[in-house]
Amino acid sequence: MRAWAVVENEAPLQEIELPTPEPQGTEVLLETLYCGVCHSDIHIWEGRYDLGGGKVMRMKDRGITLPLAMGHEVVGRVVRLGPDAIGVKPGDIRIVFPWVGCGTCLACRSDEDNMCSTPRSLGVYRNGGYGTHVLALHPRHLVDPGAIDPALAATYACSGLTVYSAIRKVLPRPPDEPIVVVGAGGLGLQAIAILKALGHRAIVAVDISAEKRTAAEHAGASKTVDGAGSEVTKAIIAACGGLALAIIDLVNGTATARFAFAALGKGGKLVQVGLFGGEFPLSLPLMPMRALTLQGSYVGNPKELRELVRLAQSGPGPAIPITIMPQSQANAALMRLRDGRVVGRLVLKAEAA
Repeated sequence: MRAWAVVENEAPLQEIELPTPEPQGTEVLLETLYCGVCHSDIHIWEGRYDLGGGKVMRMKDRGITLPLAMGHEVVGRVVRLGPDAIGVKPGDIRIVFPWVGCGTCLACRSDEDNMCSTPRSLGVYRNGGYGTHVLALHPRHLVDPGAIDPALAATYACSGLTVYSAIRKVLPRPPDEPIVVVGAGGLGLQAIAILKALGHRAIVAVDISAEKRTAAEHAGASKTVDGAGSEVTKAIIAACGGLALAIIDLVNGTATARFAFAALGKGGKLVQVGLFGGEFPLSLPLMPMRALTLQGSYVGNPKELRELVRLAQSGPGPAIPITIMPQSQANAALMRLRDGRVVGRLVLKAEAA
């Protein structure tokens, strides 16, 4: 198989040849058709996360080894099955759930693979959709997109799933009670679309980019806030008509965490999703005095992916702007994302798709 892989951190992706996996047991081999380009790929390519206070988490310390074909938003065509794989057949088109674990722990057996303590995620620990083929560990990790545009369906494996799981953590809410979404990139636009599909009407989007705020308005945000400057908290409170009770931070950097936390009202919840990095001080007495909740949300599980796909199949789907580039231009796509020149989501298309 061919792959456009990270061979050296912060160096251009290289086209290399890798052995095509032979599925064993319950494994399923798929030919990649579409693969989304995610901001997490930037962190993997850089080889580190910023933990704040001068601390850095190195990818090699997480067990990530090179060369690596990144890409965890995959739609593929089934080509071969392991002897114990049932429920799919060659030729089937499927979304590939990438956040797989060991397969045997309680989390994995409970269909909550993303909470496994020994992850084997596609495109992170194992080769993913920047290659011509991907290996799914079990048919239950494959979801039929039906009539959904496969390029859009690919984004559901991460950006869609990630925001859907985060949204579930702040719902139920009255449809006219503001929910704040920090970040109007691919995840933010996906969050707005999903909230709209769930019947929510009051959505406040925050971003430093005027172009992305305009995209958020087109996606259905009821109000937008400029995320730059020193008065962001006041602007959020004004847009919400008071302190917010539900904020989803899809950036999760030092600045966004600070202004989002400061905008919370009594009983409010801040769900932190992004991996931008940094740290922020927390006044501990305020947590019980204001009954606040600070919760991390890591991607999502197979059950949530199936729910999201059913939601998209039930009516006007949670669509976002999609820009398609050839799979062979994976490095150019990654650099375009790194430089902030993407509205919506970039998706790589295999030449044969």
